This record gives sequence, C-alpha cells and structure tokens, in this order.
Amino acid sequence: MAELNAYITEERIDGADDGPLAGKTVAVKDNISTEGVATTCGSKMLEGYVPPYDATVVERLKDAGATINGKANMDEFGMGTTTETSHFGATLNPVDTDRVPGGSSGGSAAAVAAGEADLALGSDTGGSVRAPAAFCGVVGIKPTYGLVSRYGLVAYANSLEQIGPIAPTVEAAAGLLDVIAGSDPRDATTVDEGDDSNYAAAADGDVDGMTIGVPVELVEGADEGVVETFWDAIDELEDQGAEYVEVSMPSVEKAVAAYYVIAMSEASSNLARFDGTRYGLNAVEAGDYDDLSEAGNWNEAFATAREEGFGPEVKRRILLGTFALSAGYHDRYYGKAQDARAWIKQDFDESLDEADVLASPTMPVPPFELGEGLEDPRTMYLADANTVPVNLADLPAISVPAGEADGLPVGLQFIGPKYGEETIVRAASALE
Repeated sequence: MAELNAYITEERIDGADDGPLAGKTVAVKDNISTEGVATTCGSKMLEGYVPPYDATVVERLKDAGATINGKANMDEFGMGTTTETSHFGATLNPVDTDRVPGGSSGGSAAAVAAGEADLALGSDTGGSVRAPAAFCGVVGIKPTYGLVSRYGLVAYANSLEQIGPIAPTVEAAAGLLDVIAGSDPRDATTVDEGDDSNYAAAADGDVDGMTIGVPVELVEGADEGVVETFWDAIDELEDQGAEYVEVSMPSVEKAVAAYYVIAMSEASSNLARFDGTRYGLNAVEAGDYDDLSEAGNWNEAFATAREEGFGPEVKRRILLGTFALSAGYHDRYYGKAQDARAWIKQDFDESLDEADVLASPTMPVPPFELGEGLEDPRTMYLADANTVPVNLADLPAISVPAGEADGLPVGLQFIGPKYGEETIVRAASALE
C-alpha cells in the first residue's frame, strides 16, 4: 500500500456480519468522518483529528457488512485535480507511477485500480470522483445532488459536493451507490429518490434505441488521442443500437470560471472554522509559541495557525474566495457566477430534452506527469472543463473506461437528467 501512498491511515473498521457488501473491503476518502479513526482531509491542519461520530455513508457501509480498510489519500481539503496537494505526500497512479492518479479522490481510485480495496468512496465537488476514475481506469459515479447524505463529510463547497462510489465495474459502483443513497434526517438536502433503489440492476448494457447527445463544446479542444478514443466508444455504442446527436451548450465555456468563483467563495466561508481555537492546529502546535497567551492577540494566533496548517493551494483558494465575497466585488464575481450557473442548468435541460444521456470525454487530457499540474495551477483548473458543469447543474454523471490513448486510460463521461442514475448506469455498462 505504501508504494502508491493511496492511504493516509490504514486501520480496519469491521461492519456487520452479513449484508450486500459482506466480504468487501472499502477505502474511504479521508474527508469522510469515521468514529475513532483519524480524519485529516489530507491537511496538517487536521493531522491527528479523530471524529467522535460516523458519517451517514460510513454507517451504511458498516450496516451493509463492508470492511473499511483505511482512509484514502486526497488533495488537501479536496482542493486539487492530482492528489499532489496532500500534506501526506502525493499518491501515484498504479497504471503509470510517473503520473498522477487524478484528484481530489486519487487515493480512493488508486486503491481500487491497484486491487488494494474492492470498492471506495470519494467526494465530487467539481469532478473529484470522475477525474481519478478516468485517470486510473476504473468507474466513478457522481450522484445527483441530494441523493447521498453529506452528513459527516468535511465541507469544501456545500452547494456542489456529493459523495460517490468508485469501483472496478459499473455494476459494482452502482451496487455501492444502492447502499449509500437515500434520505437522511441529518442532511436536509437529501431526497427519498434513492431509498428503495436498485441501480445495480440497470447495468444490463441495453442501449438499443437510446439517444446519446454529444455536446460539441466538451469535445473540441481535447487531446487528439482522447478524442479518437471517445469517438471509437461512441461507434461501439452505435453498433449496439444507440444513436448519437450533436448538441450545443455555449454556457459551458463559462463553467470553469463560474465554478471556481462559487467553490472558492464557499471554501473561504467553510474553512473559517479552522482557526486553531475551535478546530485544527493551534499556534502552540505550530511551534511558534510555548503558550497561546504569548501570541499577543487572537488575530496573531489565528494567522499563525492558518499559515502553518494550510498548504499553498488551500491558501490560494481561500484568498480568492474571500476576495470574491468582499464588499464591492460580490455582485461583480459571485453574483455573475450564480447567473452563469443558472444558464448552464438551462442548457443541460434543453440538451437532455433532445437526448436520453449526454456523453463527453471525462477528462480532456491524459493523466498529468507528476509535478506538471502543480507548476501551472491554471492548467490544472482548466482540466476540469468537462466535469464542473455537471456539479453546477446538480446532475448525475458516471465515468467509465473507454479505452487507452498512448497506453494511458481514457474515461468516457455519461451525464443524465436529475435522478437519472439508472440511465447513466445502463449506458456505461454497454462499454464494458
């Protein structure tokens, strides 16, 4: 396990004696609370933090008989596309250890791809389940917003994120979604759509008569090898009776900008709680003072804790988010981003009136080489171009392996209407 650095904490948590996941091991992303087992969010700020309660999804895993075999490595507080911003070191891609596994749920995807866990849970704020699934050659599902409880998920951007499954097959991913989906009185955003679900049964590969919409904006500009692999997969679906139509969604060109304004703004608010007093590393633990009284005032202690506790990417996003919400700039940035979000939702609704599902490459590029994304954060942000629109629109999506380009995995993303998990599962299973 240590070779890939897929786990931050390797500690076994046993579930019930029987159930649909009996005998299965599950890696749980380290921003999902586990009672009595450290939950660090990949950050020095929370190093050693042990939650006194289980997240709802962890309770459901244990009730289903699963064995949690560790807390998976991740980009710090979920902020990244490569799993290189973790305080505990980068995770390596098991397909090619000179490349990243994707992020921010890279440890979860790497563990499944390497056979270190049968299944895994990640969280997806702007593609953080689908990106590593694509880069590691496994399956990842981002559920409809509200289908899975976020109780016990350490918040990054509340209006965007969902916990989702990662697995080696579509059926296994759908079966894990069956376990974790459903309403939860502790999360008011949840709905009862998944209470009696059987998503695994939809993995029958029957796409005869299905119409697949291809948003041209999500294909144009992608890596040549990725595009070729994508169209080969569409041809395969046509051979099975599906048809495709090209659709236009001009709003998605604004998606990356809108997403990062909204996500960073929410992050600046959510991470304000980590002040060294209520939560997280304090000024004494940071090593600057022998006693908190020496800090002089609360502002100095606060600044010291956050300077030492947060990494560069988290600081960057907090600063940008705070600026976007500041007096005089709220309407100029955050307000416009919300307008763009509404436009993106409208484009998706109109496109899904023409097609049963939409399809695109999950990631427009192959896996980055280690260090490549860190050298140019803007390139890393733009790599999310195909995944972030889905989160802005609150829709479900799945990444399934579509083949390889130059020996590296390429994922195909299916996007469905709200609560259309069965449809995307069915489409994805046709490619296996």
